[in-house]
Amino acid sequence: MNAIIKFKAPIVLAFIYLALVAWTPDIAWRSSEVALDYMREMVLIIPPVFILMGLLQVWVPKEKITGLIGKGTGFKGVLISFILGTIPTGPVYIAFPMAGSLMQKGARLSNIVIFLGAWAAIKMPQLIAETQFLGPAFTALRFVLTLSAVIMIGQIIERLVGFKDLPQPKEKEEEKQN
Repeated sequence: MNAIIKFKAPIVLAFIYLALVAWTPDIAWRSSEVALDYMREMVLIIPPVFILMGLLQVWVPKEKITGLIGKGTGFKGVLISFILGTIPTGPVYIAFPMAGSLMQKGARLSNIVIFLGAWAAIKMPQLIAETQFLGPAFTALRFVLTLSAVIMIGQIIERLVGFKDLPQPKEKEEEKQN
């Protein structure tokens, strides 16, 4: 019974898929193709991301992250978080393990939110293409509004959640026990 409760979402999805196969096989076939394409993408992207996360954990000292985007870094931390979020390309689900790793290294919550927001909505290649197709005025306005919104959301989330409610890195938990 616990297994059914634990896996209720995949079980419900399996029943929905079986219903699609029974009533509309063409839609079921297309959804299978989309799911397989997504799985292929994940298999190609996720392992390098985990390797990078491991290297980040080993090569970049906690003090470096805390000094760049940690608590008390102010505008510099916002700027670095923004730049870190705008440079890479790729789907946003890649950014979540990176954000978790940065948070374990002592990054400020608002800077993590800015990093994720910039990754999702403001990428340099996207801005270049947007300028060509929609014009510089539109691109500049969207950039300023999106950046303002991402910074405000980061500040609001940090105030609502606060640092004390965030899970602490394992090192700090071990120190408290000793």
